[in-house]
Amino acid sequence: MYAIIETGGKQYRVKQGDILDVELVEPTKDNKWVEFKQVLFFHSGETQKVGLPYVNNCLVQGEILGEIKGPKVIAYKYKRRRNYYRKKGHRQKYSRVKITEITAS
Repeated sequence: MYAIIETGGKQYRVKQGDILDVELVEPTKDNKWVEFKQVLFFHSGETQKVGLPYVNNCLVQGEILGEIKGPKVIAYKYKRRRNYYRKKGHRQKYSRVKITEITAS
């Protein structure tokens, strides 16, 4: 059983037990769980459901394991013979999520 979900402008193929890094997500009230309601595709052994654009009555739940930082990206501007250069760095923050349950009715 697997599903394709959309979060943070990206699409992920997930199954139960997967650990993935997604854009920062807001947890539910108890600050440990997150629900992904934007399910694009659901497949369970025999049946398949394709959403238009999302599958009705399908939910993917995950446990937030923590917040991590991605790799450092350096933006460097330079103009030759002008004594002009600028260097900036950036590290994107991600939420590490473990998929605990995929439900569909």
